[in-house]
Amino acid sequence: MRKQTSLEAFEPDLSVLTEAEREAYRAVRIDGTGPRPFARETDRSPGTVGNLLARAEEKLGEGSA
Repeated sequence: MRKQTSLEAFEPDLSVLTEAEREAYRAVRIDGTGPRPFARETDRSPGTVGNLLARAEEKLGEGSA
């Protein structure tokens, strides 16, 4: 019988991200917090959060080329 793989096994290696990029990526893309609520929680503008996510996704190879 095969052991089931948990979803955590599929989380990307976030060590290549800056702390701010990692925080935004984890909150929005992994935990499901909306970008605007996350921006309010962290006292950032929604545009800044969008830029952090875009840079994180680019570094993780998820950005559009």
